Amino acid sequence: MTPPPVITPGSPASRPQPTLPCGDLLLRPWQAGDAAAFLAAYQDETIRRWHTRRPSCEADALKWFDTYRRDWATERGGHWAVAGVPGQVLGRIALRGWDFDDGLADVAYWVVPAARGGGVATRAVQALTAWAMEEAGFHRLTLDHSTHNHASCRVATKSGYDLEGTKRSAAVHDDGRHDMHLHARIREA
Repeated sequence: MTPPPVITPGSPASRPQPTLPCGDLLLRPWQAGDAAAFLAAYQDETIRRWHTRRPSCEADALKWFDTYRRDWATERGGHWAVAGVPGQVLGRIALRGWDFDDGLADVAYWVVPAARGGGVATRAVQALTAWAMEEAGFHRLTLDHSTHNHASCRVATKSGYDLEGTKRSAAVHDDGRHDMHLHARIREA
């Protein structure tokens, strides 16, 4: 007998993608008006260092937003803008690679330079994690980053993601292959 899936297919996409409050931040679906800010973020040297897939123009950003909407509708993932008050884009956070059978997904994020050092990434990861585990029903979330990305390691640890190990030569960046730290968080029973 096959065990039932951890998350019932159709349950997340049966509702619109949620907006998640997070103190003075808001995790919200991407909007067409965010394209310029999204593109500008990918001009930052640090974001470019850790994210090799990048939009090259606002039209590309809009195509990405369309893909993000399709990911939600087809239950492959969720992508949110991390917005401050009065709505300016401070970062991006995503829950990708949804596996409903086992209740698994991966977290990814970046934060614009002006918002770094104030806990924006940590608060966004914590808010997304709470929604994913408490509302959506995911059992295990993973987060990986280059072993050279010490800031992401701190965000993962502060967000309750335990370091499980190192995936050797697991990702290609502009300067070549990187070993990746693998962090995970498991829903409490």
